[in-house]
Amino acid sequence: MSVTKRTARREKGAVARGEVVGLKPDPQKKPDARKKPDPRPKPGAQVDPAVAARLDAFCDQLWLRDGLAQASLAAYRQDLGAWAAWLAARRSTLSGADRADVEAWLADQFRAKARATSIARRLSALRRFYRLELERGAVAEDPTVRVRPPKKARRLPKNLPERDVEALLEAPDADAPLGLRDRAMLETLYATGLRVSELVGLKLGQVSLDAGVVRVLGKGSKERLVPLGDEAVDWLKRYLAGARPALAGDAKVDHLFLTARRAPLTRQAFWHLVKRYGTIAGIARASLSPHVLRHAFATHLLNHGADLRVVQLLLGHADITTTTIYTHVARERLKRLHTQHHPRG
Repeated sequence: MSVTKRTARREKGAVARGEVVGLKPDPQKKPDARKKPDPRPKPGAQVDPAVAARLDAFCDQLWLRDGLAQASLAAYRQDLGAWAAWLAARRSTLSGADRADVEAWLADQFRAKARATSIARRLSALRRFYRLELERGAVAEDPTVRVRPPKKARRLPKNLPERDVEALLEAPDADAPLGLRDRAMLETLYATGLRVSELVGLKLGQVSLDAGVVRVLGKGSKERLVPLGDEAVDWLKRYLAGARPALAGDAKVDHLFLTARRAPLTRQAFWHLVKRYGTIAGIARASLSPHVLRHAFATHLLNHGADLRVVQLLLGHADITTTTIYTHVARERLKRLHTQHHPRG
């Protein structure tokens, strides 16, 4: 068999398994001179060992106090490491920074075309760091106290009409083991509104089909029980009986959803699956992602009369103000219905 045919078969198999087929960069391709500079902190930047130890101690404190997930702690460490590197380039230190430094750093962020949401998140990391440093007497004052965060544009979450959700759920071929797995995953995601990391990380012991609930370990290691609904329970039963045994084989794997390689799906692989099924369902790729199904879950609940507090609990939001954004989406729908059906609309 030729090398070309072997490569084609390998890529075809990767797509069938729900895995991402990577593309090798073209060595002849020149970088685009028009490309905007990347304002994100560089994770590989060198950090002084003393600074690294200080950031590790800070992250340990966050973990002990709030039980933050590893991804959140890594984001804090990355943002603060970039701040320390920025200060070092200006011959300053974490302890020696003042308000002028913070404002100059903010100006640099805006010049680099960083999003207001990203800048606000990084400034929040600085605030939290200096608050704890002030508590333990490591700094004389908090340089972020009188610094205003950037104004964030109000963005309504993307939403899918119910007919589009139905088309997406019916896109997988449920007669094939991987298609049955994908249908069960999509049904579970829409029925529960889980974050994609929560969905791909589900273990068998977290799902009770008899009770019709799933036990989720969300942000900050906070646990919540979310109802599954009859439709999702039915598809999960079919997947567990008809597809998972074949995918797991002899391997003893705790994860609920598996690839053909007997491993749990990654967030990136599931993201590509959702995009692929969106194309089959005739939904624009730009308007679809796993998180859009979470938005649809919340918006459709509110449209059908659910209480906002209930939606907050189901989504696992610590603060109800995070949930209120969905009321604006539902309100827009009510306005359209009023205009369409009221005699004086």
